[in-house]
Amino acid sequence: MAIKTAQVSIENIDDANGLDSVMTALKNISGVTDIELDTVSHTAHVRYDDTDTSIHALTAAISMVDYVTQPFPIDAPQNPHYHD
Repeated sequence: MAIKTAQVSIENIDDANGLDSVMTALKNISGVTDIELDTVSHTAHVRYDDTDTSIHALTAAISMVDYVTQPFPIDAPQNPHYHD
């Protein structure tokens, strides 16, 4: 068992729901022991056991959240800023 720390980008995730989704996705990965989100630098510092998971699993989980939280087109009624 070797505990490693990875810094992964969360650049496209900029709202509370997206950040909660990132935390949930990372916490659900077996082997993740600690997560610190840094919203100022748009990164997450993740400690994990490299015998249980890998950096690829971390980035895949964040990519899936990023995909789900992509902004809507500006003229889409679903966009929260549609009427701005």
